[in-house]
Amino acid sequence: MIFHKKHHQSGARPGTLHIHEGWPPPKILVFRYTLENVEEWETDGSDTFESLFDQPGQVWVDVQGLGDEALLRRMADLFNLHPLAVEDVVSVPQRPKTEPYKDFIFLVTRMIAVLDGAAIENEQISIFLGKHFVLTFQERPGDCFEPVRQRLRNPDSRIRSSGPDYLAYALLDAVVDGYYPVIERLGDQLAELEEESLERPSKNTLRATNKVRMTLLLMRRVLWPQREAINSLIRDENSLVTENVRLFLRDTHDHCTQVAEVVESYRELVSAVANTYLTVVSNRTNEVMKVLTIMASIFIPLTFMAGVYGMNFEYMPELHFRYSYPLLWVAMLAVGLSMVYYFRRKGWLGGE
Repeated sequence: MIFHKKHHQSGARPGTLHIHEGWPPPKILVFRYTLENVEEWETDGSDTFESLFDQPGQVWVDVQGLGDEALLRRMADLFNLHPLAVEDVVSVPQRPKTEPYKDFIFLVTRMIAVLDGAAIENEQISIFLGKHFVLTFQERPGDCFEPVRQRLRNPDSRIRSSGPDYLAYALLDAVVDGYYPVIERLGDQLAELEEESLERPSKNTLRATNKVRMTLLLMRRVLWPQREAINSLIRDENSLVTENVRLFLRDTHDHCTQVAEVVESYRELVSAVANTYLTVVSNRTNEVMKVLTIMASIFIPLTFMAGVYGMNFEYMPELHFRYSYPLLWVAMLAVGLSMVYYFRRKGWLGGE
């Protein structure tokens, strides 16, 4: 299925949260940091979180898993989130976007990564950027944010000396940088498929090509709105995003544009691989049909001669001639070999 959206029933009240069965229970990672210190702990959501802002510094709360409606509502109340934004967190997939609210900016991005076994994972990540906090929601545990966490633990990191807007930029940048391994793997697959379509095309070649095409279509649907979402952060004036962070976001926007251009070129390459496959298969079929047609053409006069002398009419003079049988063989061989020679001279048989 190309698109399947998890949403509430039609006509439901705006802000309704529809939690699907099978969504994992949340695992929450909390960072509270200043230039001098960083605190880090993990919780299952049983904490009250009321003491998050008792001490100075910035806070990053990373919620991995959307399987607890009560926790989501608690987070919405604690960070004063708008119900429509919280609804978008669980109504996946959302297109990447940037939505400014009074006290925060709501960002939606999509993480695409290569899993073990070459499978492609596509996951929505929702980011809330406030004056002193960054709140992220992921569909399931596991992400590309570990390098950002390592930088947070480093006292010399720029993140430690910057505001939450720089942390939000670092998370967006990590998501966009995660597209590069996917693109590289797709490029390797296309190179293998191109060689396979020329040397040994099969139905598996066509299936693999179609799978790559669907992955590129997914990435295109992600990248174009992702570029616009990042550009909105750069272009629109907002007190939550400083001018310094806008400069870094320009670099992320450039990376996103670069990946989008590669995706477009790969989509053209996929079409070329599919056309190559069809051309090679068609040429092989034509070669087989040509050989069969030539063989039939050679045997047509031989069949005619055998048919004529296979008729048992009484007054056929050749039937009583002593050398009729060997002469017929000689004539048939001469006709057959002459046709083979003619076809080879024309390049129809054994030609390049």
